[in-house]
Amino acid sequence: MAEDILRTLGYLALGSRMKRLGETLQAQTQALVADTGADLPAAQYPLLEALERLGPTKIGVLAAVLGVAQPGVTRMVDKLEAAGWVETQRDNDDRRVRTVRLTATAARMLDQARKDVWPTIEAAVADACATGTGPLLDRLAALEDALKEAPLARRAAAGRKGGEDGRS
Repeated sequence: MAEDILRTLGYLALGSRMKRLGETLQAQTQALVADTGADLPAAQYPLLEALERLGPTKIGVLAAVLGVAQPGVTRMVDKLEAAGWVETQRDNDDRRVRTVRLTATAARMLDQARKDVWPTIEAAVADACATGTGPLLDRLAALEDALKEAPLARRAAAGRKGGEDGRS
């Protein structure tokens, strides 16, 4: 196996390493979501949950509560609107401002996801995060190794089978 350059750079590459870890978790979470038959990208759940909690909300507010740049939220909203998950309405005073709200379909899907999908994902990620001790870089290495050894899907399947730890 090739040397993991990001690991060898230690704290110098922490941001890149965290981004890689985030992308790994996102991809593995998406695989679990796809197994449920949901056709919504897992990355969109936080935006939909924010709308569920806040009600109809302006894009700028969504960007602030999610900690994401406004152009990114605008792109997400456009995709969600095209798919029928949200509806938007232009502000009467400033046509550049849009308020976003969930559709009834999205609200039902979120309710179902909270019951059937999110607990499985939560348990699988918690299992992966239970590895490693000590300094942050050692814990990151343990988490990366754990996700390679037993991806979230395997951990989730093991959890459904009765609490096995999912590791090989």
